[in-house]
Amino acid sequence: MELRRNSMLVALILAVTCSVAVAYDPLDPNGNITIKWDVTSWTPDGYVAMVTMNNYQMYRQIMAPGWTVGWSWAKKEVIWSIVGAQATEQGDCSKFKGGIPHCCKRTPAIVDLLPGVPYNQQIANCCKAGVVSAYGQDPAGALSAFQVSVGLAGTTNKTVKLPKNFTLMGPGLGYTCGPATIVPSTVYLTPDRRRKTQALMTWTVTCTYSQQLASRYPTCCVSFSSFYNSTIVPCAKCACGCGHGHGHGGGHSDGGRGSCVMGDSKRALSPGVNTPRKDGAALLQCTPHMCPVRVHWHVKLNYKDYWRAKIAITNFNYRMNYTQWTLVAQHPNLNNVTEVFSFEYKPLLPYGNINDTGMFYGLKFYNDLLMEAGPFGNVQSEVLMRKDANTFTFSQGWAFPRKIYFNGDECKMPPPDSYPYLPNSAPLAPPRSATAAAMASASLLVLLLVA
Repeated sequence: MELRRNSMLVALILAVTCSVAVAYDPLDPNGNITIKWDVTSWTPDGYVAMVTMNNYQMYRQIMAPGWTVGWSWAKKEVIWSIVGAQATEQGDCSKFKGGIPHCCKRTPAIVDLLPGVPYNQQIANCCKAGVVSAYGQDPAGALSAFQVSVGLAGTTNKTVKLPKNFTLMGPGLGYTCGPATIVPSTVYLTPDRRRKTQALMTWTVTCTYSQQLASRYPTCCVSFSSFYNSTIVPCAKCACGCGHGHGHGGGHSDGGRGSCVMGDSKRALSPGVNTPRKDGAALLQCTPHMCPVRVHWHVKLNYKDYWRAKIAITNFNYRMNYTQWTLVAQHPNLNNVTEVFSFEYKPLLPYGNINDTGMFYGLKFYNDLLMEAGPFGNVQSEVLMRKDANTFTFSQGWAFPRKIYFNGDECKMPPPDSYPYLPNSAPLAPPRSATAAAMASASLLVLLLVA
């Protein structure tokens, strides 16, 4: 019995450890999405709450078609009204004779409103079609909010039952949410900043992202080249899973080459090829790697005190463009970036003084939109870095990044033994011909005789 109890305890510890490890991002260890409920007033049969979603992830945003938040009510609560968002289904409200609630489902699913809705349906930080920016790229746009009026619920701090089983789609799978936790009430400042008020009750829910839950296969790959070697290291064959489907923002819908389009085919140029599908299925250009996105790193030039690398991002998905895309690279020389051309750059310091990770993103209204596959489906830039005499080298693949992330997902890297290598040192001088050797010997003999 004791052995069985110990085995169960070990299994539980392993399960908890694995579940935490799956959602841990070493380049953004504190990244999460926090959903906060602030009860602002009581009603005769419930409460009014302001729900705010804060994206604290440095380089992972929520793209179109946007977020969907769901939960389970603890009792028989209903949503009387909602401002700045809407429930996707009303549910069965037949027992209500007077006013009909906005949603009577035990498990409501809430989505953001579209831009341009009437002002009486809006609230601050709402109505962006569910698109939420990454915190490191646009802190002001890294939140979304709505106001909800809940009925058939508790009317005091002691009688309110917190919702449970929270879910977040952003827009596809990948997020896991913890339980709601009561925290100290949020404090507000009045517009003149001379008086503080506070919420009647506050609870938060923390959601973390796991790439393994979002997609079975990678959604991007990396290729390399350099000025000192003519070899171009391509993305690995089937790097993103040939013949397998992906989720939102991922790969092909029905898998394999049957679901891809040759770049020079008539279908690639036909009207409607760029129209997104409701299920988010991709239509990829046929490539050996079958990835929606490829990142190419080219070691371009070598100067006395500096060196230059070129970064090119190519979209192979005909049905998706990437607004406010982000690219994260890990490289030891990113601690001494001199200039970045055509991209914005922001160092990421997840571990204090270790400055080897940086985020690239597009210039607003210039190249912050990565278009669909085709002649305009790429963006590129160059990075100038100052050499450190103690660490700089072109040997052993040092000039290439250790990790690359695109839009928050880690890309498939080439195998280390395939990296472009430095050419060998200059070959030995070719042996002289016998005639040349004989002439040299004769000349030496003449000199000796004369002497």
